[in-house]
Amino acid sequence: MPERETIRTIAGLSIRTFLLTLIGILLFGIYIGILIYGENSVTVLQHLEAKKAALKKESKILKADNQRLQKEFFELKQLEPKE
Repeated sequence: MPERETIRTIAGLSIRTFLLTLIGILLFGIYIGILIYGENSVTVLQHLEAKKAALKKESKILKADNQRLQKEFFELKQLEPKE
């Protein structure tokens, strides 16, 4: 009888417990993989944050350019003859 019990156990666990634990670990690994590399993942978040920073920088540049062009426009408008 002791020989039969050693066949049905792996590392002190029954085969059923071992398989359930193994399946749980695999599912958890898949879940972590989806969190890191999926559509709603950490890498996507980092890319979006970098894009947001670039767009804010571009916005500041465009606002400064717009301000310069408005100043130039109003200076030229004052030079036109009044009707």
